[in-house]
Amino acid sequence: MKQHNTLSDLGERALIKIIENIIYESTGKELIQDDSFFYALPPNINENVMAVFNSDMLVSTTDIPNQMTCYQMGWKAVIMNISDLIVKNVKPRAIIISLGLPRDLRIDHFEKIIKGIVDCSIKYDVDYIGGDLNETKEIIINPTVYGYQEKSRIIFRKGAREGEMLVANGQFGLTGVGFDILLNKKGNLMQFPSYQKSIMSVLEPGDFKGEAFILGGGDLVSASIDSSDGLLKSLTELISSNSNIGFEIFFNEELIDKEAMQYSKEFHVSLKNLVLNAGEEFIHLFTISQEDFHKASEKMREKDMKLYQIGRVISEEKIYLLENNQKVEIKTNGFQHFNQ
Repeated sequence: MKQHNTLSDLGERALIKIIENIIYESTGKELIQDDSFFYALPPNINENVMAVFNSDMLVSTTDIPNQMTCYQMGWKAVIMNISDLIVKNVKPRAIIISLGLPRDLRIDHFEKIIKGIVDCSIKYDVDYIGGDLNETKEIIINPTVYGYQEKSRIIFRKGAREGEMLVANGQFGLTGVGFDILLNKKGNLMQFPSYQKSIMSVLEPGDFKGEAFILGGGDLVSASIDSSDGLLKSLTELISSNSNIGFEIFFNEELIDKEAMQYSKEFHVSLKNLVLNAGEEFIHLFTISQEDFHKASEKMREKDMKLYQIGRVISEEKIYLLENNQKVEIKTNGFQHFNQ
């Protein structure tokens, strides 16, 4: 009997059956078999409820380090999409996945990609309802995630005001360290055991505790953004979405993870670059008034969560770094596809 090793040995219909089986075994739910995908709206929906979508593509040549497993590819493809909804105080409800796969991809690797997608969807209570499958030269995972929320409770990018605080639900620098180890040093967990947290922040990110759901539900936040393109690029996007505001960033222990500080000293790598420009942190940034910050911090403590005060909103359309009583303007475009 012929042994099936690659996707070309099976064909599209058999691969779809594998997806269906993994979803059913993991969730007890079946894929929708139709020309379109259908998902029930909440009962008593009204005109103030908005449907919210996001679609970010994971491409093997630009987004996937060699050390990343197929399971982690599937996991990360989901994380990078649901993060953009969660930061807006929108619970992700359903996800559609379009897959571009090489014909010589091993079947067990394909199964692991699907398992990563399904496991991450289960963790965040998102229904995987269908998608598309096509042959490509490299691995491409293109999810579209869907949710809904009352417009008044969505935390948009626009809304930041001068004098407010800039806070985050995590500290920066880990992915900068992780990428430096994985891409520049071609290292792994075995070779860099002291930096497991950093490496895993790249390979298997995402530990959303729902800060935005608490803050947005209490009307405590004026604006938000997911920092997947790096801290400075994300702040630049916030400046573009608002009028006459900028930021002062406190370059201190509140902003920077200790592991990044340790790595910078040990390997003489720029700490500012690790913290400000790395990207793919999936840390959520919020602007909030000083008065509301105390209320928000109390709510976070009740849920065993924490907000980090990393800066403040100013009236200039610039970004400054405050370190050791010195104030320096920072200019960057952050990561951009197609740039050299």
